[in-house]
Amino acid sequence: MKINSIAKLGGVVLLSALVLAGCGSKSSQSGSKKQELRWQESSNLPTMDLSKATDQVSAETLNATNEGLLKMSTNAKVTPGVAKNYTVSKDGKTWTFNLRHSKWSDGTPVTAKDFVYSWQRTLTPKTASQYAYIFDHIKNATKVNAGKAPVSSLGVKADGDYKLVVTLNRPQSYFKYLVANAEFFPQKESAVKKYGSKYGTQSKYMVYNGPFKLTGWNGTNDSWTMVKNNDYWNKKNIKLDKMKIIVSKDPSTTLNQYNTNKLDAITLSGSQQVSHYKNDKDYKSYLNASTFYLEMNQKKDPVLRNVNIRKAISMSINRKQLTNKVFADGSVPARGLVAAKMAYRNGKDYADQAEVKSADSQNLAEAKKLWAKGLKETGKKSVSLNLLSDDTPAGKNSTEFLQSQLTKLPGLKITNQNLPFKTRLQRSQDGNFDLVISAWIADFPDPISFLSLFTSDNSYNNGKWKNSEYDTLVKNAEGKDALNAGKRWDDMVQAQKVLMNNQGIVPLYQQSTPKLINSKVKGVQFFPTAPEWDWSKVSIK
Repeated sequence: MKINSIAKLGGVVLLSALVLAGCGSKSSQSGSKKQELRWQESSNLPTMDLSKATDQVSAETLNATNEGLLKMSTNAKVTPGVAKNYTVSKDGKTWTFNLRHSKWSDGTPVTAKDFVYSWQRTLTPKTASQYAYIFDHIKNATKVNAGKAPVSSLGVKADGDYKLVVTLNRPQSYFKYLVANAEFFPQKESAVKKYGSKYGTQSKYMVYNGPFKLTGWNGTNDSWTMVKNNDYWNKKNIKLDKMKIIVSKDPSTTLNQYNTNKLDAITLSGSQQVSHYKNDKDYKSYLNASTFYLEMNQKKDPVLRNVNIRKAISMSINRKQLTNKVFADGSVPARGLVAAKMAYRNGKDYADQAEVKSADSQNLAEAKKLWAKGLKETGKKSVSLNLLSDDTPAGKNSTEFLQSQLTKLPGLKITNQNLPFKTRLQRSQDGNFDLVISAWIADFPDPISFLSLFTSDNSYNNGKWKNSEYDTLVKNAEGKDALNAGKRWDDMVQAQKVLMNNQGIVPLYQQSTPKLINSKVKGVQFFPTAPEWDWSKVSIK
């Protein structure tokens, strides 16, 4: 959710270069002001059960048809949703949300009990929610999910129909972002029980409390519709009457549909399409909070435990050439682990403050010096390493490029291994690699979403890099400094600097989504993190 599930799990997204179809500029519709938007998706909608959804399409659709306590807004801000306001206790552990009188699409009230039921359902072990971990700051959440405590002990209570009280086991300043995500949306208990195993599998087996209602989805079809929800509390500000989602997986077919006015918004694929349309008035490039990086297996290979070897590997890579020549899709060189243009404090981008330029820039002369020093320190004259990635065109292009860059280091041999995503993922988790291209897309706009990955005991730390100072800084940001915004920010800035100065990973690039959106479509909101797209303010001019 928020979540391109492949990118989140470290996959390389398919961005193949394909032959252009229908290369002429798109003509606008003939002055029509019909409030209907036609939007392309590249994959089907898997589920509308928010306790079980893990993919981007489900997250976007849930965000359009349902609503949580708060809503994500631009510039990493939140706005009121079902909750008209909220308060936080001085110790940061008690969050009280005052709910407005809103309704489900069947006309019944949305109450605090709907949130309590939803969160308890997600954390119940038999639900097997892959996102249960995101509740871990809530009192007893981990115990409930492990089956070691009853759901009634979860730190969320309804104080009447319109007040929700949440108790955390430790302060979490970014909890406001979490409750804006689909995992924290309400669920109507009577509807879940009424539909049973069918719940969330088709549009008719759901009730909705958001701006739109889902219709015409049978669980497997390649198109579905969202219509304005007249029971939504803020319906007067929803301009769209209808939104048609059309799944189009072939890039040339998709482009042709756009150029023949059958689609209003599409995602471009490959450098040829992007280069052709990058100067078009309808072209837009959206920078995702998604960083691709190289992990080095420091548990398996003693050579990679040498910091000079790791720094030499990083300094040998020309990231601008990778993004501008190999991908040419709007992606940009990574400036560290944490994505740029995602998190800010006092108007300053975290990526600017936490960057260590020597750790994300090419300097081949210095790289060769560090390489020679590292070889001497490890007693090696030559090194052979395998480089693991997906078997997608993007994965193959990446490994071929990195192979050409890394082998400029004297005595280094790189063998590329491009495998199916699931196989590559399993080998990454098993530590069966020397070098692997991984990726992460943030669930929420806070640096900790990235930084927590590389603590010593995190399961996503495939390369097993360890540093006690780093662990302490991350722990402080989540613990003793959680209520001091300035100190917490400094902890996180210093944490990335420790990671980069020790070259715990090699940052490669930050991914961008290139799109064509007809100029008559106004008000599309993009968020670098979840839920990525919001259509509640869209109008057709």
